[in-house]
Amino acid sequence: MEFLDVIKSRRSVRSYRDEQIKPEELELIIEAGRNAPSYQNRQCWRFLVIDDKELIEKVAFNSGLVGTVNLFIKTAPTLIIACADPSKSGGINKQDYYLVDTAIAFQQMMLTAWSLGIGSCWMAAFDEKKLKKLLQIPEKIRVVAMSPFGYPKEQESVYGKIVKAFAGSKRRKKREEIVCFNEWGL
Repeated sequence: MEFLDVIKSRRSVRSYRDEQIKPEELELIIEAGRNAPSYQNRQCWRFLVIDDKELIEKVAFNSGLVGTVNLFIKTAPTLIIACADPSKSGGINKQDYYLVDTAIAFQQMMLTAWSLGIGSCWMAAFDEKKLKKLLQIPEKIRVVAMSPFGYPKEQESVYGKIVKAFAGSKRRKKREEIVCFNEWGL
């Protein structure tokens, strides 16, 4: 698949086949994140890869009240928690770059997964304190996002269809609404 086709066709997947990701494909996904650019190349990201079905189910049911929308992750064969060590990053212009760095790396992982036929779904709806306690993530580490990874089911779940419709996932702003050249015109 051509790279731009990977970007344009990627979608959030909320329904997975009951099939483990091939180890060599998981390695490619991890390598994509490992090779991402970061603030002064400090590589502050840390990834917790969970492929234990029982632990994934515990995360699904214990990621806090805000995380109750996450119950669909219990069907995924793999869950990756994208974390960062803010002390290993930096800041400029009053912005903490650990968030940017980790987001870039995680997006590279998701695009790589999609190019291999593996779906994912960027998630921020979780209670960080509960998640850190459950997974024994050290206090100094921040949980930035998480995503299930797996081979998509042929038929999308009813839940997935509802969320997609609610979020307007296919809508994209027109180029003129987001891009200007040489001077601010938006």
